[in-house]
Amino acid sequence: MSDTSHKNFRIIKYIAVILLPVSIMSTAISWYLSEKLRPSITAEVKALVYTATDSLYRIEFSTIRTNWITGNASLYDVNIIPDTMVLKRQNARKEGPNNVYTIRVKRLMIRGFHPWTLYRENKLHITELLFVKPDIIMVNKQLPFNENKPPRPRYNPYAYISKYLAELRVSNINLRDIKFKYINNNEAVPIADSLSNLNIRLKDWLIDPTAAEDPKRLYLLKDIVLNLNDYVYATPDSLYHIKMKKLEFRASTGRLKIDQFGVIPKYPEMDFGLKAGYAKDRYNISLNQISLSGINFPLYLSTQELFAKDMNIDNGFLAVFNNNALPGKGLSKRGKFPHQLLQTVRGLITVQKLKLNNIDISYAEHDKESKEKGIVTFRNTRGEISNLTNAPKYKARNPVMTANLQSQFMDKGDLKVNFKFHLTANNGFFSYAGSLKNMDGRVLNKVTRPLGLLQIKSGVIDELAFNIRANENIAAGNLDFRYHNLGVRILERAKGWISFLANNLIINSANPGREGEFVQAKINYTRAPTASFFSFLYKTLFQGIRHSIGFTAEKEKAIKVQIEKFEKMKSDRDERRENRRKRAK
Repeated sequence: MSDTSHKNFRIIKYIAVILLPVSIMSTAISWYLSEKLRPSITAEVKALVYTATDSLYRIEFSTIRTNWITGNASLYDVNIIPDTMVLKRQNARKEGPNNVYTIRVKRLMIRGFHPWTLYRENKLHITELLFVKPDIIMVNKQLPFNENKPPRPRYNPYAYISKYLAELRVSNINLRDIKFKYINNNEAVPIADSLSNLNIRLKDWLIDPTAAEDPKRLYLLKDIVLNLNDYVYATPDSLYHIKMKKLEFRASTGRLKIDQFGVIPKYPEMDFGLKAGYAKDRYNISLNQISLSGINFPLYLSTQELFAKDMNIDNGFLAVFNNNALPGKGLSKRGKFPHQLLQTVRGLITVQKLKLNNIDISYAEHDKESKEKGIVTFRNTRGEISNLTNAPKYKARNPVMTANLQSQFMDKGDLKVNFKFHLTANNGFFSYAGSLKNMDGRVLNKVTRPLGLLQIKSGVIDELAFNIRANENIAAGNLDFRYHNLGVRILERAKGWISFLANNLIINSANPGREGEFVQAKINYTRAPTASFFSFLYKTLFQGIRHSIGFTAEKEKAIKVQIEKFEKMKSDRDERRENRRKRAK
C-alpha cells in the first residue's frame, strides 16, 4: 500500500472514530426523546385533532414512533372516527357538515416535521403526511343550512390550536391507493358506491390567523388533485364492463381530464341478445380525450352536484346493434330517449356546452326476414350540445337542450342536423331539422336491402331536407327529397314482376319530375312502444323517403291490383295449356 493510500485510510479512520460516538449519542438522544415524549406527543396529537375539528373527530392509533434527527414519525393502526353525538348537536345548531368521513389506515407516515422550527418558533411544519392504502367511507347528507356555503371552515380552527402552536402547515397530504366507499344518505334507503385505486393529493394545508378567510384556499388547502387509473366496473346485469383508463382532476383549475372512457359489451353482437334472453339494444362506446373545465368543486363536495362550463370529447365511437330475429321482451321503451334518460341520472348534472369532434356513430339491426345486418353510419360527427342538464334551477331558466351536429352520412353525404330536446316535457317531446346533400343513392343499400328489401340500382341524391316534431308516440313533419336517375329492385317473391311494376308504375325516377312537379312527403309515423330512439329516427325518415319516391299507399294498392291481374292471367294461361294437353291425348 502506498504512503498516499495509508494517509487516506488514516483520515477516514479518524473521521469514523469521531462520527461513531456522535452517531451513537444522536441515536440514543433520539430514542430517549421518542420514549420520554411519546405519552405527551400522543396526547397532543389526539387533542389537536379533537380541538381542530370542533370535537367532531377523534384519532386513535396503537403507537407512535418518532425520529428527532430525521424529523420523521409514524402512527400505526390509525382510525379517524366521527362522533355521531357531536354531529347531532352540530346539526341541531345548524353547524354540521354535509360530508362525514371515517378513515382507517395501517400506517400514517409523517415526513419532515422540522423539530427545530417547532422548538424555536412554535410552528409545526410538516413536509408530507402519507396514507398508504387507506379505507375511506364518506357519508353525504345534504343539509339546507349549508346551501351556498363558501368552501371554508365555519370557525377558524386557529382558535383551537393557538394554545399549542403558532402555526400548523402541511405541504403535502398524500393518500395513495385508496379504497373509497361513498354512501348517499339523502334517499329513503341509503345508496352506496365503491371504487379503488384512487389517489388524492392535498396541497399546502395551513392553519394560521388568516388562512381560514383566504378566498384562494379551499377548506384551508391551496389545491386538491385527484388521480384514478385503470378503473373497471362490471355492470349489475353482467352484460358490460365500464372502463376508464386515466382520470385526473385539479380543484385549483376546475379542470378534469379522462384519457379514455368505455362501455364495453362482454359478448359479440349476435351473442349479446342470446345472453340477455331477448332482442336487446347492444351499446359499444369508446370516448377518448375527454375534458371538463369550469367545474364547481365546492358545490360537488357539498351536494354531489356536478356543474361544468365546458366539456370536450375528441375521437371515439358509439355503436348500437339489435338482433330483431330474436323475440322481443315486450318491454316499453317509453322514457328512454336521451334527454329523458338524462333526467333519471342519480345526482344533478349540468354541462353548459359539450363540444364533440370526430365521433363515429352507427345504428345496426339484424333483420329476421332478410337474415342480414342493415347499418346506418354517421362518421366524423362534430358539433355542440348546449344546456345539458337535469337540475331544476337550470331547466327553469331554459327548458330546451340543443344539439347542432354535422356528420358524414354513410361515409359519403354531408349531413347537418339540429335537435331541440324539451327537458321538462312529460311525453319526451323533441324536434329535429336538417339536410343531406350530394350523395350516390346506392350507398343506402347497406340499410335498404336488409331492412327494407329494397335495392337501389341507380340514383343521385341532390338534397334531402327534413323538419320533424316528435314525442314518445308519433312523429310528424315534412321531408323534401330531391334526386334524379332513380331505379330500384324489390327483393321478395315475384320480384321480377314487382320490380318491373315498381320502376314503371310506382317509382318516380326524379323529384322534381320531368314536368317540374315536386313531391313533398308529409310524415305521420307512429312509433312502436318497444322501438329505440335510433330506430324511431331512421324509420320516420324512411317513411318520408318511400313516399317521395312513389311508395304511397295509393300506388302500392294499385300495384297490388296489377299483380293480381298478372297472377290471374298466368293462372288462366296455365289452365288453357292443361286443357290443350288433355285434348291432345
